[in-house]
Amino acid sequence: MDMAGTVMEAFFKGVRPSTSGLKDKTGSQKDGSKPGRKQATPPWVEKYRPKTVDEVAFQEEVVNVLKKTLQGADFPNLLFYGPPGTGKTSTILALGRQIFGEMYQSRILELNASDERGIQVIREKVKNFAQQTASNRTPEGKPCPAFKIVILDEADSMTKTAQDALRRTMERQSKSTRFCLICNYVSRITGPLTSRCSKFRFKPLSRDILIQRLQDVIEKECVKVEPGVLDSLVDISQGDLRKAITLLQSAHRLKSDLGINLDDILEIGGVIPFKWLDKLFDICKSDSYEKLETFVTDLVTEGFSAGQLMSQLHDKIVFTEELNDKQKSVICNRLAVCDQCLMDGADEFLQIMDLTTVIMHQFCHASS
Repeated sequence: MDMAGTVMEAFFKGVRPSTSGLKDKTGSQKDGSKPGRKQATPPWVEKYRPKTVDEVAFQEEVVNVLKKTLQGADFPNLLFYGPPGTGKTSTILALGRQIFGEMYQSRILELNASDERGIQVIREKVKNFAQQTASNRTPEGKPCPAFKIVILDEADSMTKTAQDALRRTMERQSKSTRFCLICNYVSRITGPLTSRCSKFRFKPLSRDILIQRLQDVIEKECVKVEPGVLDSLVDISQGDLRKAITLLQSAHRLKSDLGINLDDILEIGGVIPFKWLDKLFDICKSDSYEKLETFVTDLVTEGFSAGQLMSQLHDKIVFTEELNDKQKSVICNRLAVCDQCLMDGADEFLQIMDLTTVIMHQFCHASS
């Protein structure tokens, strides 16, 4: 008997037929899953995020202090600051998991202050969460710290009024809530907030630590890489482990089993090929404004980032022996001005022309 006949017979007998294994018109299973669809691969940054404080890399002083905090009953408000990708967010998340265990989700409120940085967020989300009482026992009866943790990532983007409101909340809810502020620039956090927190500076990761962590990921994910790829990843990331792992995963998804070479990393990382910089210097030495304008037009048309060009030009100018210190200082001063204009939204072509004409003048007319 076919499936239609089975369903009809069950209907007349008053029995609900089983729908397991049945498919709808679109070919998907009744339970909502679709045949042949692979589960999405989690980002490697999240997959290899430290689960405990001991797994945090290259921050020995911070880890040692936080481990003593875990052993004692006193837990202060925290302020983590330092370059991006050095483990600030990973450290507080690992610390929260060790403190609360299975109650992690209900005891921690994580907000990105760059998106939610106004005073309204502090008055609503943070204040309401902080006012909730926390028991010193888990639902199973096990002992648990009687406080909650509010994590404010990128806190240096918060407005001054929001920081003032946060200060008042920290004062009033000090018994039931602890706060962890995470930022890149501690100077942008107001004095009243910093004075209420234990400050921890996260150092840029060393080259050896970066290579070691990347090698661990490569071995676990069976990634094929050619010689020089790891050194290039470290140079591009500039101490940012999160950026290095993200670039590695992007290159792996692009090349799959073919293997990752140096050109793949440079292209995905948005690095301008060195031959373009060498050609730019040659044109600047020729003292031809027409050639320079044509070259810059081609550079912009290729889609290269002006900000990336400024960064690479800075390194090339500082280490070149064709310019003296006075010439380098003039060029670097103009480079800083152009970089600030780019951040303010200026036209990329005009800023590159402004900088490169100064370089050309220093090569050809510095003595005049």
